[in-house]
Amino acid sequence: MKYNPLPSSLYIKNREKFGYKMAESSVAVFNSNDIMPTNADGTMKFRQNNDLFYLTGIDQEETILLLAPDCPNPNMREVLFLRETNEHIAVWEGHKYTKEEAEAASGIKNIQWLSSFDQIFNTVMALSCNIYLNTNEHLRAGVLVETQDARFIKQCKERFPLHVYHRAAPIMHKLRAAKEQEEIDQLQIACDITEKGFRRILSFVKPGVTEYEIEAEYLHEFVRNRSKGFAYEPIIASGPSACVLHYLENNKACKEGELLLMDVGAEYGNYNADMTRTIPVSGRYSDRQRKVYDAVLRVQKEAAHILRIGTNIQDYHKEVGLIMQSELLGLGLIDKTAIKNQDPNWPAYKKYFMHGTSHHLGLDVHDVGTMHGPIKAGMVFTVEPGIYIPEEGFGIRLENNIVIKPEKGYFDLMRNIPIEAEEIEELMNA
Repeated sequence: MKYNPLPSSLYIKNREKFGYKMAESSVAVFNSNDIMPTNADGTMKFRQNNDLFYLTGIDQEETILLLAPDCPNPNMREVLFLRETNEHIAVWEGHKYTKEEAEAASGIKNIQWLSSFDQIFNTVMALSCNIYLNTNEHLRAGVLVETQDARFIKQCKERFPLHVYHRAAPIMHKLRAAKEQEEIDQLQIACDITEKGFRRILSFVKPGVTEYEIEAEYLHEFVRNRSKGFAYEPIIASGPSACVLHYLENNKACKEGELLLMDVGAEYGNYNADMTRTIPVSGRYSDRQRKVYDAVLRVQKEAAHILRIGTNIQDYHKEVGLIMQSELLGLGLIDKTAIKNQDPNWPAYKKYFMHGTSHHLGLDVHDVGTMHGPIKAGMVFTVEPGIYIPEEGFGIRLENNIVIKPEKGYFDLMRNIPIEAEEIEELMNA
């Protein structure tokens, strides 16, 4: 791994929190992700299952975690199963965790090879009444392939039909939504690396530069700072392409007078930054561009102040919509007649601001956590309003990542990344 791992004390604490939520006489099992194929004998890069990583810190394929807090045998209350390595694997794939290394990383004392799983699992199941199994229950998930979790659920129910089955996901969503300080520190590093990438391109962008060259500048800066690379597929959208919310081609040349919208973020230690900035290709905003930019920035700042403990997330989005409505009126993009005649399910402002303002951020870019309950301390959110005007050939989105503080207010993880129009112009013309 490139990154510096977090201490095992975090994962010990995370497992304790999960154990407190389990029913008596229960066992829970968490599986690593599969290595996904591409074509022929090719594979994608391995990405650990985030729930398993949250509970163990182990960043390796073919790993299983077993938790049974009430097991009469204390040695079976936490067991971590690893792929056993050998000389052949070492030559072809490189170093894998030793038992000693896995114990140091996770804080789990009982480390076993995978070949021991069935025997130990059978024993623990015989001493348990309930079992918690994991699966992807993200609200926006579209699971098209059979995962290791899905295969295990099927096998488990066939072998143990009389146990009471529970979903691990609702517990994990609640736990992962509120971050521990160690996680916030890791997110801060991801945001700091993102800042370095953004400052790098401010002196690079000019008319004629291509979107893919800008993407390459970001990637260079991210990887040289111990990131795996982009937290998600980067959006480098110049001119009218900024009005395509998930524009991914990144293949056009930036033209004089255009705006460049960049939605990028670095990953660090499996935690993700998510930044959007919109800059002038020529180094100066036009009067119209500046008016729209300032309107988006005002909404972004006001929205951040509304995000606080106890606020209902759905109410928050409605309130931000009213702020945006006022700004669009001032810009002449909508009028009072449009508001009067609007569909309540699709307000007039949605013509120019059609997406949500915030989502959870963490091990997933769109991290797990309720989008309906009240906001709690330690939650990390994006704040990303935008105005998109296809008829004028540009779109503007601005996005920072903030932590909800235990007391009133928030902490901006991207406080050092330039966002004021004057500072961006100054840096681009230095």
